[in-house]
Amino acid sequence: MHIQQLSPYIRVAMDSKVPFPWQLEERVLYDYELLYVMEGQVSVTIEDQEYEGLPGDLFLFRPKQRHSIRKVGSGLLRQPHLHFDLIYQHDSPDVRVSFKPLAAIAEEEKRWFREDLLDSFSVPLSSHLRLRNPIVIEKMLLDIIKEHQMKLPFYEMNVKGMFIQLFIHLLRENYWNENPHVLTNMDELVKLRNYLKHQADQKVKLEQLVDFSGISKYYLIHLFKKTFGMSPIQYHQMLRIEKAKEMIQFTDEPLSLIAETVGYPDLQSFSKAFKKADGVSPSFYRKRNG
Repeated sequence: MHIQQLSPYIRVAMDSKVPFPWQLEERVLYDYELLYVMEGQVSVTIEDQEYEGLPGDLFLFRPKQRHSIRKVGSGLLRQPHLHFDLIYQHDSPDVRVSFKPLAAIAEEEKRWFREDLLDSFSVPLSSHLRLRNPIVIEKMLLDIIKEHQMKLPFYEMNVKGMFIQLFIHLLRENYWNENPHVLTNMDELVKLRNYLKHQADQKVKLEQLVDFSGISKYYLIHLFKKTFGMSPIQYHQMLRIEKAKEMIQFTDEPLSLIAETVGYPDLQSFSKAFKKADGVSPSFYRKRNG
């Protein structure tokens, strides 16, 4: 599944509060569940792996994945949670929340099992996330629960958008957990990106960026690519072409002057770079605008 296909359906949204001893026996779900530990402590077992759940922790349960939950201690356990499909299907409103082990699932109920699509993402979500910034996730979860329960006009669309925002935060949290070295250098990388934006009128060399950032050449390329999906030189090239594209469409400046404005020595080299980046010649945008 490509992330652009994401069209979530929120089945259940609850802020559960448990003041007494409690245990959820082993079960499998038809859908996904996100469970956030807001207060108290739990012991969670997922496919025979046991996890300690503390305030600020988030758990993800997948379709058909064996799991059980046990409250630890005598205080209040508060656990906001969502049951959802990643992609809306014709039977999404009919699917129920399961409390059964796999062996007890009836044949007619097996049609409700969703396909687990999460591993198709470049950085699959972990079953247990110890959040760096739990307050942000907590607020987003509680806002989704409130909206889902109030059921104001068009709440379905709003809940879907709110969930996508939450999901993006979780993917990023997971990505930073998997790549802590990127997060450590984030301030320098953001400064470098801003520097490149202000150099869109000229060609830059990698040595300049090394001097500016103070990061060694090959490590800089690795970090930048991990963060922004391309090398710093590729990113700068993209900025120059985008600036040129805007000028072509919204000014009457000759293409040769535009080429010079974005740092190319002549129209030929500009046209070659433009076509390589965008798939069409610069004149395509001028003709279309005209």
